[in-house]
Amino acid sequence: MLLSEFDYELPEELIAQMPADKRQNSRMLVMNRANHNIEHKHFYDIVDLIEPGSLLVLNDTKVLPARLRGEKETGAKIEIFLLKQTVEDCWDVLIKPSKRVKPGTVVKISDELSVEVLKRLEDDGEWSVKLLFEGDVLDVLHRNGNIPLPPYIERKMPSDELKKLDFERYQTVYARDEGSVAAPTAGLHFTQEILKKLADKGVEIKYVTLNVGLGTFRPVKCENVLEHKMHSEAFEISEDTARAVTKAKKEGRKIIAVGTTTVRTLETAYQQFGEVKACHSASELFIYPPYEFKVVDNLITNFHLPKSTLLMLVSALAGKDFIFDAYREAIAQKYRFYSYGDCMYIC
Repeated sequence: MLLSEFDYELPEELIAQMPADKRQNSRMLVMNRANHNIEHKHFYDIVDLIEPGSLLVLNDTKVLPARLRGEKETGAKIEIFLLKQTVEDCWDVLIKPSKRVKPGTVVKISDELSVEVLKRLEDDGEWSVKLLFEGDVLDVLHRNGNIPLPPYIERKMPSDELKKLDFERYQTVYARDEGSVAAPTAGLHFTQEILKKLADKGVEIKYVTLNVGLGTFRPVKCENVLEHKMHSEAFEISEDTARAVTKAKKEGRKIIAVGTTTVRTLETAYQQFGEVKACHSASELFIYPPYEFKVVDNLITNFHLPKSTLLMLVSALAGKDFIFDAYREAIAQKYRFYSYGDCMYIC
């Protein structure tokens, strides 16, 4: 399977730079796999599309303010992107521009936070650093960090108002435990009102936690897709969610995942244990055609970048040809793409 098979051209103006005026007003392309039919809806129509008795599973991870901007003693500007905490106050990070730092370099973020560069890591472009501060790390990051928007969303000099908007909207309404450096963006369309309407209709709602790392979004660099290796991402499934998934499968009820991170969490658990059971584990699962799904039936997801592992995952679920038909239709209908964009429901 070749990487070039998962390429497509997207007009730059279709890359969403801002969220929809209201979360639930995003457009939604509905893919019906039974009859290969495509419909155009809005996200608030999801309440009518999900059948009573279905199990909806969402990823409740919360995005860290993981982007730090500071400078060296020389005045050189440095950006540090936190990836994951390793031990105590040490983190794996990306540094930009990395040629301006070396082990021992100290980058001042503010009067209360500095970053000491420890060493370059073997992983592509990553470094190990130590955060120098007093107090609680999350409090310090919230005062000094920025929401880690993906690079295709341009925020060169964000105003306070725009920064506040991103802090609110690049986060799901049900986010709970901070640990992600990117949002599980399929969940950005949900409101508490929609969740309540689904619950009142008889849809069962449960949560998993997968801390989204940069590995999910790293480009695939090898032309032979099978040579690509996914980065590890930690996840947790509670006893309550595990029981609900097992019961739904046994009773033949639909399991609907919200986002590719939820898919990978559930499918990884099944791969590791032969069932979805309560666990703290990690996923390196790479899903691509012709993967056979063991847990997930339907999927709510955003539109994904060309040549990405996420595009390969949805191609495995819906069929590559059908996915590319849907993407061509979405482009023709001027859907908004990527993190702040519109979504699709694969049913």
